[in-house]
Amino acid sequence: MRLRHIEVFQAIVQTGTISGAARLLNVSQPNVSRVLNHAEQQLGFTLFERRAQGMVVTAEGRRLLPEIDELYHRLQAINLLAEQLRRGEGQTVRVGAAHAFGQMVLAPALVAYQQQAVAVNVELVTEHFGTLCRSLLDNQLDFALVFGQQVDADLLAEPLFQSSMVALLPADSPQQAPVTLEWLCANNLLMMQNQDPLGRVLHRALRDKQLHSALSLSIKTYSVIADMVLAGGGVGVVDLFTACRYADKLKLLPIAQPLPFEVMLISRRDQPQSQSTLHLKQVIRSKLWEIARQCEIQFMAPLI
Repeated sequence: MRLRHIEVFQAIVQTGTISGAARLLNVSQPNVSRVLNHAEQQLGFTLFERRAQGMVVTAEGRRLLPEIDELYHRLQAINLLAEQLRRGEGQTVRVGAAHAFGQMVLAPALVAYQQQAVAVNVELVTEHFGTLCRSLLDNQLDFALVFGQQVDADLLAEPLFQSSMVALLPADSPQQAPVTLEWLCANNLLMMQNQDPLGRVLHRALRDKQLHSALSLSIKTYSVIADMVLAGGGVGVVDLFTACRYADKLKLLPIAQPLPFEVMLISRRDQPQSQSTLHLKQVIRSKLWEIARQCEIQFMAPLI
């Protein structure tokens, strides 16, 4: 018997009539009769006796009933599970992010996502690039939002956004945009670490110009650079998102020589992702562009 045969058989058993089965299945009576006739032809025996009071299951049909009931209930369970999966119930999406994205991008993105997919659990961790890559390879994360650089061959990188780094100066600095790398180095540029994704861009630009910061300090976390500028420790170069978090406390200026950076989503290349994961990625992508454009328009466009 085919699944459609079983579905019609069960509906007739439940309702007792062809017309009742048609209403239950939301199909026409001829459709139910056609499926039943086909099932009986395939089986080689009748499943029902047609009587004035309705359809009565034959002896052969009664022998099939326990097995069909069990299968029918399994089909109902499958349909219920499929609907739960469609809504994301019981699913967990594990997200990683570079520290710079945690508060500025991921926080509002997750709020928006939870309003759309209330049944999905989301786990968020913020870490440095190397740790996020290892977590993905160890199947501890579904995807991560990071600054662009070379990734392992087993990881897939999806570019999302490109922009340029921003200079951070004390709020009372008289300097006007744009600032040069020479000026930054002469005013105690707080350096990113060389192995950092954005640090590599900055270090390469300084090497090309044979420039060196007067400070011997090397910092790994972008928000710490901003905090040190706030504390009077010098000037800094950070990504647009970190800069915008400090826009009410520090002066944001473009840099004369563009220092480009890229934002990308990374995930395992060999693992298809759930609909819940794909949905969350789309929400993050939209929120990232929205926030980036707001930052550029509000804080940077008037200065360029």
